[in-house]
Amino acid sequence: MGTIWFARAETSADIPIIRDINLAAFPTTAEADLVDSLRADPTAWIEGLSLVAADETGRPVGHALLTRCHIDTTPALCLAPCAVRPEQQQTGAGTAAIRAALAAARSLGERHVVVLGHPAYYPRFGFTRASDHGIGLSIDIPDDALMALSLDAGHPLPSGTVHYAAAFGI
Repeated sequence: MGTIWFARAETSADIPIIRDINLAAFPTTAEADLVDSLRADPTAWIEGLSLVAADETGRPVGHALLTRCHIDTTPALCLAPCAVRPEQQQTGAGTAAIRAALAAARSLGERHVVVLGHPAYYPRFGFTRASDHGIGLSIDIPDDALMALSLDAGHPLPSGTVHYAAAFGI
């Protein structure tokens, strides 16, 4: 039987652990530095939308972050980065953190989420190709890598260009 993951919003004690998770999961410091920059940006950071997946001892091993972006002028959320310690990857920790982040966003009344990532991974959460909704980026990326999700069936995805927080550099 697999590990049971407990997902929860980050606490101040988790901040260095989240940095360590991102440093372990990625080959450079870029993602860890991005999380720190987003946390310091009051126009991007939304309290309660940085989620960790912890094991039965309470030790966080996965992290998913949602921050403010816009699709043209419509407020939306960006899912990035998502990270899991390498030794815990493919155990469901990332899925638990992402599902909890999306549920937290829905409970806050958020309506739209975009993600730039692996097209084989994110559809399990309901993401579909953003271009099918008329959503794009100002940079050239593979069409199937940008995906979008509506958290509220009463508010379909808007069309337009995604504008990320300044820390993303896009």
